Amino acid sequence: MATRQRLLPSSSDDSLHAPPLPPLPFDLGVEILCRLSVKSLLQLRCVCKSWKTLISDPKFAKHHLLRSSPTDFTRHRLILGYNILPNDRFKFLLKDYPLLSVFNAAMPAPATELGYPLRDNFNLIMDSCDGIVLVCANYKRCIVLWNPSTRRFKELPRLEIPESEVEGASTFITYGFGYDNLADSYKVVAVFYYETDTGGYRKNKTNFEFYKTQVKVHTLGTHSWREIQEFPSCVPFTGAGRFVSGTVNWLVSDESNWFINSLDLGKESYQKLLPPNDGSEPENYLGVLRDCLCVLCGDSKVWNVWLMMEYGNQKSWTKLFSVATELFPYYKGQGLGAIHISEDDQVLVVQFCSELFLYNSKDGTLKSLQIQIPDACISMVSWVYVESLVSPCF
Repeated sequence: MATRQRLLPSSSDDSLHAPPLPPLPFDLGVEILCRLSVKSLLQLRCVCKSWKTLISDPKFAKHHLLRSSPTDFTRHRLILGYNILPNDRFKFLLKDYPLLSVFNAAMPAPATELGYPLRDNFNLIMDSCDGIVLVCANYKRCIVLWNPSTRRFKELPRLEIPESEVEGASTFITYGFGYDNLADSYKVVAVFYYETDTGGYRKNKTNFEFYKTQVKVHTLGTHSWREIQEFPSCVPFTGAGRFVSGTVNWLVSDESNWFINSLDLGKESYQKLLPPNDGSEPENYLGVLRDCLCVLCGDSKVWNVWLMMEYGNQKSWTKLFSVATELFPYYKGQGLGAIHISEDDQVLVVQFCSELFLYNSKDGTLKSLQIQIPDACISMVSWVYVESLVSPCF
């Protein structure tokens, strides 16, 4: 017999009007609550102690998250971050849109301005996983995990950044973020790469043997970073790693080829994934569409969207569609990215990190979202995240 627990608050005058309602089976009550939005659940925590305990339980947060899917737009949202420079001081402004309105309406619904804990810094949204957004502040030296739905955040321990062995050379950093099924925890990965000899990269653009890498991992719930096996002999392109199927993936280049370097978060080992046999150059973009790795390949006239339908299977690369670059204003061979796709194959595209479009691959039409950019904006970042109760504060 199912365990029963009262999930509905009692009324003091029930006996005056009607017999009290029988308590719902506990499992049924959980399923009902899991169908509600995060905003509703946060409000319902105030109804009674049993609801507050249930809704605050990490196991319930996971169960609620599993009710969402990549094609369920009701829980997905578009977040836009603007780095603005009024009065010589950086400000970070965040606006939030229901993703459903972006795809289904002529104009997006009115934006919601989000409060963010580190607003007086130059910030970059690097990735998101299960509703937690990875944000790098103060030129990537401060890392914050933040849930926009619950407004909870955690600032990670500061990283010791290695210095280049070449005078005047810079140390570059790229990040990754995802969920480790083996450890049942979230991990942030920092990849440093820097020059070790002036006779290498600067004289020969195809020689990367004079670069060193250092890789550090932070497991959420711990208090430090630890170093793991360094990157293979390659240099990541600009951009953060992308989380798919328990791995973080970077688009990289060695002396002669480009490929995808995949880090298994559980085993903390690397795997080399070859790109689709497209015969063209990458668009310097690696993303995730429909829970699949996505790369853009092409030339100055056409770019192609490829999905790896089965992670790790080279033969599963499938060309989703092609689009003529002449559709995009100001296109100069770079800056395009596909950040989300609807069930009817409308794609949300970002150009130069400052303008958003909807591209319909069925009829080849392109529509600008006409989102107003704040005054004094010097850069914009865009991301799609799923509403969740998952907390970054382990």
